Amino acid sequence: MLGRSLTSILWGIMSDRYGRKPVIIIGVMTVVVFNTLFGLSTNLWMAISMRFFLGSLNGLLGPVKAYTTEIFIEEKQALGLSSVVAAWGVGLVIGPALGGYLAQPTLKYPHLFPKDSFWDKFPYFLPCFVISVFAFVVAIACIWLPETLHYHNGSKESNDNVEAAEVDSSEIKKDKSIFLNWPLMSSIIVYCVFSLHDIAYQEVFSLWAVSPRRLGGLNFTTNDVGNVMAISGFAMMIYQLALYPSLQKACGPVNLARITGALSIPLLQSYPFMTLLSGSTLYLVLNIASILRYLMFVSEDLSLSLFLCILCRFMSASD
Repeated sequence: MLGRSLTSILWGIMSDRYGRKPVIIIGVMTVVVFNTLFGLSTNLWMAISMRFFLGSLNGLLGPVKAYTTEIFIEEKQALGLSSVVAAWGVGLVIGPALGGYLAQPTLKYPHLFPKDSFWDKFPYFLPCFVISVFAFVVAIACIWLPETLHYHNGSKESNDNVEAAEVDSSEIKKDKSIFLNWPLMSSIIVYCVFSLHDIAYQEVFSLWAVSPRRLGGLNFTTNDVGNVMAISGFAMMIYQLALYPSLQKACGPVNLARITGALSIPLLQSYPFMTLLSGSTLYLVLNIASILRYLMFVSEDLSLSLFLCILCRFMSASD
């Protein structure tokens, strides 16, 4: 995440200047190279370095969202952005499963991976390698992606989204600098807060779930945590593709972000009280809470992303 924060704006500039397609291909190939090297790490600092390079050289998120808004018509942009984050939901389903089933193969599948072999020396290489192979196939497929930069820079931009942007046009025209444009900067600040909130939740949730009861945790196993995240990811994927576009159209991106942000407060306040539960009741309540949390985050993320895309497109048309 540190690597991403240091280079995301640079990758966005390169995407605007040289095209979405080359930045996307470079980002996918970064996964192939540095994810493989992460699986071959021999010490902690090598692992940290590979993760840093994986983040700093991977500028996929912004260009992919921009690409999505450019290949979808206005009425389908919410669905397009939903499909982007749905891919993340698929990763939440497949990722824990790959890590759980393929890590330490010499212990789990000794008849296929003998002890004292390469797989014993690098017990976490197999899931990393499988992911890298998948990323390599995706990189090859990206060669046939059409470039959309000419739509972004040409005369095909319209002012149809002025009303949907929900901002004062005079304020946009007055502030030519990005950092002096309050509608844009306020949206970015809110997006940063929601992102910080989500990352903190993801990191703390796993630690809290596996912590012993005497420390206020749930005493879950890593398999239990993986199952909860996989179920939440599957529910999130269905929500993004089936329900979010209709909710966004009914409420608007800003109002939907406000509603889900407000509902997140009581939901997260309920987590400490789950330590009073046990057995199947605990598992059921935790899964429901986790699903609701992920759905709220997706609504916040997609709504703010859509609003920022509309806002930036309107700024471009105003210029």
